[in-house]
Amino acid sequence: MSEITPGLWELLLKGGWITVQLTVFSAALSVLVAFAVGPARTHRSRLVRFAAGAYVEIFRGTSALILMFWIFFVLPMGFGWQLVPMWAAVLALGLTYGAYGAEVVRGALAAVEPGQLEAGIALGFTPGQRLRRVVLPQAWPEMIPPFGNLLVELLKGTALVSVMGVGDIAFGAALVRNATGDSAPVYTVVLLMYFVLAFTLTRGMRVLERRAKAGLGQDTGPSVADRFRARRRAAAPPPAPAAVTGAASASASASASAGGER
Repeated sequence: MSEITPGLWELLLKGGWITVQLTVFSAALSVLVAFAVGPARTHRSRLVRFAAGAYVEIFRGTSALILMFWIFFVLPMGFGWQLVPMWAAVLALGLTYGAYGAEVVRGALAAVEPGQLEAGIALGFTPGQRLRRVVLPQAWPEMIPPFGNLLVELLKGTALVSVMGVGDIAFGAALVRNATGDSAPVYTVVLLMYFVLAFTLTRGMRVLERRAKAGLGQDTGPSVADRFRARRRAAAPPPAPAAVTGAASASASASASAGGER
């Protein structure tokens, strides 16, 4: 690690910040796409279902890296404007992972009990109101675990942007490796950086899942704080014999006094 100077460390940290921004912006676009296309996959209109299905199949079946190149190099030839590499990457990643997210939304909506929909119909809700007030609140906790997996995959997929010159972690690592001539330290650091980011995302999604289930009155099991307190109680030493004897004597005396009064 001594080969990595403070300036090179700063380069890696700046790359980490770019990776965080790419993940946040791409995830936001993915969520918008998923919640627009997912319900459309269950729409009554065959045309809407066909359009939503075509979107999912096209963007799920193409390479995110090639789509990134297409948006950056080919799109300007047709429309006359060009995105900077950062936003071309966000658009490609958001559209691609949004297609996967749409399938998560569709599956969660289909898992809601039909009786819940019938209750919404009985209450006179429109299809939009049934979706917002009945179906989505119950389907949301089921979406969170697969959304968490997609978010981690999206984080790791941001490394693709380094081939376009976006200064993310992978791009910074390549510069540091060229400067030091040693691969082991820099790529070990980069592995740890990705792990820390992914672990943070995973824990954040766990908290979100617990809160979503608690909002529906579902059992979420003991929290981390509860498990910690239980371990502390289990690891605590048993009370001293003298204290137990003293407490027993006090209890016996109290019982005797109560008997005498009677």
